[in-house]
Amino acid sequence: MIKVVRGNPTPEELAAALAVVQARAAAGAAVAPAAPARSEWSSPARLAAAHRAPHPGPRAWRTTYWPA
Repeated sequence: MIKVVRGNPTPEELAAALAVVQARAAAGAAVAPAAPARSEWSSPARLAAAHRAPHPGPRAWRTTYWPA
């Protein structure tokens, strides 16, 4: 519901204002919602880096039995 708080609009002014409000509402409803941004926590690159095999070296035995 729209209420005129101040002034005395003519029927033409009121119709023009309602046409603008209706057009804006229709344009907002027609726009498809954007896909939400992916979190860095769900990045496939981060997950792939966590499951790499240990590199050979003096302390490689520490990561031998880590869960993959």
